[in-house]
Amino acid sequence: MITFIRGKVVQCQPTFVIVEAGGIGYFIHISLSSYSKLLNIQETLILTHQIIKEDGHFLYGFVEEEERTLFVQLISVNGVGPNTARVILSYLEIGDIKSAIVTGDDVVFRKVKGVGPKTAQRIIIDLKDKIVKESSNEGFTIKSKVPNIKNEALSAMLALGFVRAQVEQVLRMVTENELNSYTLEDLIKLCLKKLS
Repeated sequence: MITFIRGKVVQCQPTFVIVEAGGIGYFIHISLSSYSKLLNIQETLILTHQIIKEDGHFLYGFVEEEERTLFVQLISVNGVGPNTARVILSYLEIGDIKSAIVTGDDVVFRKVKGVGPKTAQRIIIDLKDKIVKESSNEGFTIKSKVPNIKNEALSAMLALGFVRAQVEQVLRMVTENELNSYTLEDLIKLCLKKLS
């Protein structure tokens, strides 16, 4: 099992990164969360989880241990494969995922492409005890169920026909401090201004 790779970032895209280590280039699937942290970095230590299937060996990479742990927990749920887990981790913040599991908010998961009502319920049922136990050990506090304004702005822009990667690039430039003073309408207007 390959648990991490330290090396040079040869190519970084929203869904994968190629890391060269010891003269070998490793193709590693990543979430958008990890992508944003790897962008413009030349050297990295990337945590990995290896999945071996009949049709090949696949590496999934993470910048943070918390994301890798959550990925492994998600793929342990019946009906959640590695790609679905990666989409969940791309679409939602780690704190939002844990909050949704603990509070039983399946609507959060049903907004993610490829996750239906049954799968959303299974994620909550299978992972609730694990997340609650971890949370109490880590002193994790459940975030309020206030909608993530960035996700709402992204959804609105996608509905208007804009390209996801371009919208996400604009949204990444908005700092947390700015976000506190923005309404959803302000954020959408900002995206429209930058992308038109």
